Amino acid sequence: MESNLQQKRNTLFVILAGIFITNALLAEIIGVKIFSAEATFGFDPANLNILGFTMDFNLTAGVILWPVVFITTDLINEYFGKPGVKRISYMTMILITYAFIVVFLTIMLPPASWWVDGKDADGNIIVNMDIAYSKIFGQSQRIIVGSLVAFLVGQLTDVYIFQKLRKITGSKMLWLRATGSTLVSQLIDSYVVLFIAFYGTYSTDLIVAIGITNYIYKFIVAIALTPVIYFGHSLIDRYLGKENASKLSEEAADKSSGFF
Repeated sequence: MESNLQQKRNTLFVILAGIFITNALLAEIIGVKIFSAEATFGFDPANLNILGFTMDFNLTAGVILWPVVFITTDLINEYFGKPGVKRISYMTMILITYAFIVVFLTIMLPPASWWVDGKDADGNIIVNMDIAYSKIFGQSQRIIVGSLVAFLVGQLTDVYIFQKLRKITGSKMLWLRATGSTLVSQLIDSYVVLFIAFYGTYSTDLIVAIGITNYIYKFIVAIALTPVIYFGHSLIDRYLGKENASKLSEEAADKSSGFF
């Protein structure tokens, strides 16, 4: 019986880790594209006046996948505690770094002559494929460093706030610790990456304004994801068994203390 539970526990961790790492890595890669959230839903630009700047909801494509990372973080946090989140976060950071190194190495490869000229159906050259490849995948080093630091700080903050709230609420009020930890960690995450990537390039007021619009989006998403968190918990409780799931959650809370 105990070995069967341990096997289920290991399987659960592998599944959650796979979902977490895959979506975090993809979010970093596709994050180079900036899209209009308003246009996506058929609305006009928001034109919000923030600190004297006219701001719209222009976001990186990575925000599409980060909600999946938030949900998975909360599930790992609940059932495996800080040790589980730290293990996955460090591994993901290493893999993201590895991915960027590989991408930069491929940018340096000399292109085949026939591949360079991208042509349309009529044979007209419309784009230099090598330049396009470099522009799309060659994110600046400051953005990459900022993204990696923000990711790790955000994860450590999330698990710390989550477990602090759990000690106060016990096994009740899942919505508070899941949503509350995400809201705090994403506020910190937003500004860490922006200041590392753009401080000295743009004014502090502009960076703060951009962060506010990004955070408004993240705030709305965090609230909207609350039912999904409960759904994920219900699936895991059924998989492990309610009693076993509660036991695992209590053990995770006992192992989680301090920020690092």
